Amino acid sequence: MPEPTCAAERGFTMPAEWEEQRAILLSWPLNPATWEDRRNELEATYAGFAAAISRFEAVKIDCVRAEQPRILKLLSDAGADVAHVELLDVPTNDAWCRDHGPVCLVNRSTGARILDHFQYNAWGGKFPPWDQDAAVPEHAAALLGYERNPVPMVCEGGALESNGAGLLMTTESVMLNPNRNPSMTRAQIGDMLMRSLGMDEILWLKGGLFCDDTDGHIDTLARFVRPDAVLACVAPEGSPNAPMLDENLRRLREYRSRLGKPLDVIPLPLPGPVAPPDGWREETLPASYANYLLVNGAVLVPSYRQPRNDARAAAIIGECFPGRTVVSIDCADIILEGGALHCLSQNLF
Repeated sequence: MPEPTCAAERGFTMPAEWEEQRAILLSWPLNPATWEDRRNELEATYAGFAAAISRFEAVKIDCVRAEQPRILKLLSDAGADVAHVELLDVPTNDAWCRDHGPVCLVNRSTGARILDHFQYNAWGGKFPPWDQDAAVPEHAAALLGYERNPVPMVCEGGALESNGAGLLMTTESVMLNPNRNPSMTRAQIGDMLMRSLGMDEILWLKGGLFCDDTDGHIDTLARFVRPDAVLACVAPEGSPNAPMLDENLRRLREYRSRLGKPLDVIPLPLPGPVAPPDGWREETLPASYANYLLVNGAVLVPSYRQPRNDARAAAIIGECFPGRTVVSIDCADIILEGGALHCLSQNLF
């Protein structure tokens, strides 16, 4: 019997997010310390986000039972298809389900699914407590009927991007950061990622956006849109993000597959600077259009109340996914806590 982390040996792999999904998993933002001054606006926006997903596929939402009647009312008011919504009595510390939620793998031969349960420490111990978040994959596996696959390594889902054909993209600034797995070498981390996710190769980008609490998650930087094509964030000269994004772009353009083929690299401009309120913990916010969410039949794209930039980004992303409905979701309040649509959600296949 292979050890639990050897998903690859059991024929499992991390699919691409454009593949058919069973549901989206969310964790309702119930922590009163987050979005403290804008909670009403945030919850209305979040309900609209969940409602948009429900029009295309099932939504499973972690939220303690005592809050469920109020949340159902918010969802109904937002126009959710409540027949596609299931509320799970699961406690959480925070809303970032991409990072504390499980990573779903598929076996393409048998159709079986498993949930990888990575260890979670709130992006290197930055935002305690995280004990409830760390238990979400175990709850999800039990409640939703998936086998759980424990992985003895700290990793967040936002650090992982699969092309569905064996290529994993991640960043050195996250996965090699000593605040995650200080006793592991680069080779050990890479091996664990490939074995636990069923991948053949890793494309390492350097790092992430200025003032990003996550240390540089890939889902704000570059996203596969086909097995051989990737959207890559770019910034104008003089932007504090330009040097890092230029280096990431160089690595993407120099990449060659095992057959010697390059990636089709599609530039995706960042939004203009998004300033936080006075006294915020960061001097700017890590806003990115790459933090979109694919659902069955649609792509949900973040917007930041920058009409020209928002429209340009939605057009670029929409062209990458022909036949899908493009739905813009206002993330100007959501981004205050450092993420957007992809960060808030996790795909279940």
